[in-house]
Amino acid sequence: MSVFVEVARARGFRAAASALNLGAGSVSEAVQRFEYRLGVRLFERSTRSVALTAAGQRLYEQSLPAIADLESAVRELKDSKDAVSGNLRLSAPRTAGRFFLDKLIEDYALKFPDVKIELIYDDSKVDLVASGVDAAIRSATMLEQDSHAIPIGPHLDMAVVASPEYLRQSGKPSLPEEVLSHDGICFAFDQTGQLAPWNFTSKQGVVTIMPKPRIVANDLQSMLGFAQAGLGLAYVYAESAKDLIADARLIHLFKRETPSLPRYSINYRSKRLMPARLREFIDLAKASKGM
Repeated sequence: MSVFVEVARARGFRAAASALNLGAGSVSEAVQRFEYRLGVRLFERSTRSVALTAAGQRLYEQSLPAIADLESAVRELKDSKDAVSGNLRLSAPRTAGRFFLDKLIEDYALKFPDVKIELIYDDSKVDLVASGVDAAIRSATMLEQDSHAIPIGPHLDMAVVASPEYLRQSGKPSLPEEVLSHDGICFAFDQTGQLAPWNFTSKQGVVTIMPKPRIVANDLQSMLGFAQAGLGLAYVYAESAKDLIADARLIHLFKRETPSLPRYSINYRSKRLMPARLREFIDLAKASKGM
């Protein structure tokens, strides 16, 4: 139908072919098949001109408004592809919000007021298809296979901390190996219950040394509270404990032996036909200070 309308509008097969970016032979064949299916001749053809028959004129006049509406809908769709609007759905671990993501979301929302943002804080691994999110912000160990990932946010320094009272009662470990005999406040991932490893640098490289888990939790603030209560050593993000360390409510142990974790990554399915709202979010994240 659209080929027929374009031939009628352009008053010729070659002009219609040029407008449709098709071969003239393909346009002529499409019209012939259309006529055969309808059982009606739509054009009178000669070597010099193409003209609508009476039946063709009626069909053209009646179908033109519908074709125009379809063309308008396609144009609007193409325009919206480049417009930064719609719903941006993101999943991220809770700690990312406090460290950098909340500020990034604020900047993005101010820059793109036509975007509705849905931010889901969840520490578990995300299925990018089933969850319906545009992207997930996760550590390297929790990325989806066969997906794209771009580093985002600051590097994550780690710290072993304990309260002064705990260290007075249980002794202050001077070597990472001594952690083995201490009570630990350990982080567990939501769905699997797997404990986050305690990594230390040594002459052999990075080694994992775990204490005796006394308390297992999946919330960083709770872990810091348990550490202040003197319930054991905690392995946490240094940024989350810096104020408590500065106030001497927690003591920072093994400053030189705790390596930084890799940055978070923003994880998404495909670069092809990426919505503008997500592309702009990724560009803003890469350009942000400290990213």
